[in-house]
Amino acid sequence: MLPIERLEIIKQIVLTEKKLYVSKLSQKFNVTEETIRRDLEKLKVQGIVTRSYGGAILNAERTIDDIPFYKRSKTNIDNKKYVASKAIEFIKEDSTIVADCSSTVLEVLKLIRDRSGVTIITNSVGVLSELNKSSLNIILTGGVIKRRSLSMQGPITHCTIKKYSVDLALVSCKGMDIEKGVLDANEEEAEIKRIMIKQANTVIMLIDHDKYDKTSFVKLFDYEDIDYIITDQEPRAEWMELLHSYNIDVIY
Repeated sequence: MLPIERLEIIKQIVLTEKKLYVSKLSQKFNVTEETIRRDLEKLKVQGIVTRSYGGAILNAERTIDDIPFYKRSKTNIDNKKYVASKAIEFIKEDSTIVADCSSTVLEVLKLIRDRSGVTIITNSVGVLSELNKSSLNIILTGGVIKRRSLSMQGPITHCTIKKYSVDLALVSCKGMDIEKGVLDANEEEAEIKRIMIKQANTVIMLIDHDKYDKTSFVKLFDYEDIDYIITDQEPRAEWMELLHSYNIDVIY
């Protein structure tokens, strides 16, 4: 098992059990306790856990990263709808779009459900559920279904996305940090989004103001990979200066 795979499993354990024990993890993964301590230090640096005697505990504010899709879709819904209303201005009648499985991106697709000329490539099971009777031309990537995130993941998902070159990539994230960049909660989902943006002529990041100055588990991509950020409030001056330095247009 690769270290990054072990780290992802440990993260999922702490999200479920709220506490980690070095000795138990050492036995589970058949590695030294020192190796586990280094893993926990990485999670501490990422803001996911606080070290405690003999292990670590989950930081309470980090639990949002693992909220199931059906709950996330109802959180900050007015902000998401506002962001979606701005995003549809970029979508032409014959646009081709690769869309991630985020609830904000789904709100965008709901607004264009009657556009028969628009093609969507997505790994979102939520899109199939919400828009199966829409006029959109929807191409599902296939892959292993992750019920908690209502997404499709795995090698099949990757291969399908790589087959297409599209006009737009619509993606979201779990957080943005001025020093660390754009961040997400899950390594597999992050890899899918990295593939998505490589296939698109224009990359649009959709986020609400709560995502600024928030860390998460894994680096998603750098600011230089983004063309537009659509958000619900004007970012503070420090953020605007940074984003403009990367020639990112900010729309709010």
